[in-house]
Amino acid sequence: MSSAGSEAANAVAASTHAGGDPKGGVTPVSRRVMNLAYWLTQAARRFPDRPALILERQAVTWRTLDARVHALAAYLASQGVGKGDRVLVHSKNCVAFVETMFAAFRLGAVWVPTNFRIAPDEAAYLAQASGARAVICHAEFPDHARAMAGALPGLGVLLRIGAGDFGLGEQEYADDAATSADRLPDADVEYDDPCWFFFTSGTTGRPKAAVLTHGQMGFVVTNHLCDLMPGTTEQDVSMAVAPLSHGAGIHLLTQVARAAATVLPPDGRFDADRIWRLVSEHRVTNMFTVPTIVKLLVEHPSVDAHDHGSLRYVIYAGAPMYREDQKRALDKLGPVLVQYFGLGEVTGNITVLPPALHRIEDDAAARVGTCGYARTGMQVCIQDEQGQAVEPGVQGEICVCGPAVFAGYYNNPEANAKAFRNGWFRTGDLGHMDAEGFLYITGRASDMYISGGSNVYPREIEEKVLEHPAVAEVAVVGVPDATWGEVGIMVCVPRPGQAIDEAAMMAWLEGRLARYKLPRRVYFWDALPRSGYGKITKKLVRDALHERGIMP
Repeated sequence: MSSAGSEAANAVAASTHAGGDPKGGVTPVSRRVMNLAYWLTQAARRFPDRPALILERQAVTWRTLDARVHALAAYLASQGVGKGDRVLVHSKNCVAFVETMFAAFRLGAVWVPTNFRIAPDEAAYLAQASGARAVICHAEFPDHARAMAGALPGLGVLLRIGAGDFGLGEQEYADDAATSADRLPDADVEYDDPCWFFFTSGTTGRPKAAVLTHGQMGFVVTNHLCDLMPGTTEQDVSMAVAPLSHGAGIHLLTQVARAAATVLPPDGRFDADRIWRLVSEHRVTNMFTVPTIVKLLVEHPSVDAHDHGSLRYVIYAGAPMYREDQKRALDKLGPVLVQYFGLGEVTGNITVLPPALHRIEDDAAARVGTCGYARTGMQVCIQDEQGQAVEPGVQGEICVCGPAVFAGYYNNPEANAKAFRNGWFRTGDLGHMDAEGFLYITGRASDMYISGGSNVYPREIEEKVLEHPAVAEVAVVGVPDATWGEVGIMVCVPRPGQAIDEAAMMAWLEGRLARYKLPRRVYFWDALPRSGYGKITKKLVRDALHERGIMP
């Protein structure tokens, strides 16, 4: 096993895998599992001429996609990329982005996708933290490419997707990859071999690489097919209205397992009319997105201009949906909503609320506020501070165990120690369950908030703002917002003799933070409230915002 594989597999072995003497007199010989790239091989064998990816004006068949993946894998292998090596990809949704996923899997390498919205220095940190051997970057992001290359003095491969010039001597990712390359066999993998670094900040601080493995992801995809979109076949057509770097990528992988085509809306920009037109043209049957996008889609006039009767599942995750938004969506789309709750560390697999339990009526059967019941094969437990299960209706920390739980954080034993207790993964979210096992999220143990389906971590913003020479102290809190779910409000304390206003601060932050992390408003106070111990707490900041009439 490579060093990356062994480090990841051993990261939380004591917490996630049983050890000791063999049970039942059987000594395990091997934990070999299917390489995830085999799903693409299967689809290309069974349905070579059916569409795999559908773009605005072209379709890529399973045969072509498989051939292009083989060509990319062969090129990476020729450059020394092999099992356990990390392949970082920074790009908007496109065919090449999908190809990088399966090429990495095929080699037994580790796919490291980034959110294309992050700033260049954030991308550089992810490249360095992952120890990437290869970087594949879209031509639209030259500053990101230069920042990542600068953070990786031993970088072996740098590929550019599309026309352009990073000025780094990079190779261009071929638009028509040769199909004559020797067909590489899928690398042999075991259950705990890493396949994907899913970057998440967990509860606080800088992003951490949650290690997803081939064995774990085999379960996750099977679970998605079981709980989120049962009955999916090659006749289905999917659409991912979110970056493929995170949950939408897992959704796409699930479609490949059943040879269902995926529509990729162009440009990465949200356009409600175009999305509804694509749904109608391609008879889309399932869609993955976040509550904010569902709200924008059903409130746009184009929802009534296009036929969306083909939809069977509109799957949303990343945040609870406001009840009024939920009712409006049900009224427009019918009983097709599917909600799931799950962090990156559990790969989305904690709870599900299927279409039959999304009710438009506000009656007892509606279970208003629930995010559903435990996913198949997973167990949810509400625990107190000592790790003991609490009674139904009592609030505690949401903890989970089961095959969808990740292997641990890469190269971060301290974070692993905090994340697991008695074999349970601690989500950091607070909630309670009713007597029938339906989960209700009531708060967060951390200060994280969710804006437009994306996790925002105040400390990350605060650390960036404190780099400004005029700022002495800063606090960021999330507040409710009718459009985005939550947005940030920031309070700064200027340094003595320094002057700065809201417009100047927002201009300074532009380009230093991803747009979804930018606070909605910035206020300047003489001092931040402190506790009796001299500590600045978010509760005191919230109280002060309320007192000043700022907090909604």
